[in-house]
Amino acid sequence: MALGIAAVLTGCTATYRTAEAERAFPPIGKFVTVDGGARVHYIQAGDGPDVVLIHGAGGNLRDFKFDLFDRLTDHYRVTAFDRPGLGYTDRYPGIADGPFATAGESPRQQATMLREAALALGVHDPVVVGHSFGGIVAYAWAVMGLDEDSPVNASAMVSFAGVAMPWPGELGPYYQINGSAFGGAVTIPLISAFVPTSKVEDVIEGTFAPQAAPDGYAEYIGAPLALRPETFRANVRQVNTLRPHAVELSQRYPELTLPIEILHGTADTTVPIDIHSEKVISLVASAHLTRMSGVGHMPHHVDPEAAIAAIDRAAARAGLR
Repeated sequence: MALGIAAVLTGCTATYRTAEAERAFPPIGKFVTVDGGARVHYIQAGDGPDVVLIHGAGGNLRDFKFDLFDRLTDHYRVTAFDRPGLGYTDRYPGIADGPFATAGESPRQQATMLREAALALGVHDPVVVGHSFGGIVAYAWAVMGLDEDSPVNASAMVSFAGVAMPWPGELGPYYQINGSAFGGAVTIPLISAFVPTSKVEDVIEGTFAPQAAPDGYAEYIGAPLALRPETFRANVRQVNTLRPHAVELSQRYPELTLPIEILHGTADTTVPIDIHSEKVISLVASAHLTRMSGVGHMPHHVDPEAAIAAIDRAAARAGLR
């Protein structure tokens, strides 16, 4: 009886917090439907060459809308997407998504959905920009262009502290447990229902460390959306199942010839520069790395002018400017 009551209480509390999160942080963009009936949430504005923005793990398109998006629209047509399963974008069609499932969308599956959405929106020859987990989705987008003749093939790519390569060792227990069937059914509902707001704020500050998050960022980003059980499950499963896909994708990197600009902080402990971006530039002759001394995992917020300059360089190298 005690376990049953606890389960009901947890479920009701998680449902209430989900409703509150969606009331406080509703969709700020529009939706486009892709093959399989999935809806992709996006924002689009501006004129000029196309730039596509892909956010990182646990986030949503509000990360870019907080600052960088509006800085770009004077010179580019900018499209930011919620990645599959996050924000207000549906999961990849057909993927198992129940409490006991463990599947996560691969970078290629995510790129497939976003490329279909971009095609429906008339995007062509975009500069594809990815932050953190969005970085490896951007690399997948670029690799797909090696095999497909499509208007949405990337003309250039930009990585902000992007995941790119397989890492040594294993992920910590947070992802291993929450990405498991047990975690999906037990620990995620508990965290969704009862984790305090202060813990969410601590995670945000940890992501920016050693810098501080900009004023107003935590209030704008909609972090409670990431605590919704379905979103939480999608995020941890994508991360927990990522490494084999990174191994596979990285084998294609030497074939890439498109301009690649990388911004990566030397103090990034979330996606360490030596494991990821330093290795990319040894594999891809067209990749250029800007090392940002003492910067953590959020270079596009720490120095938005450097982020814009990286996009401008990529566009110029691709002949778009």
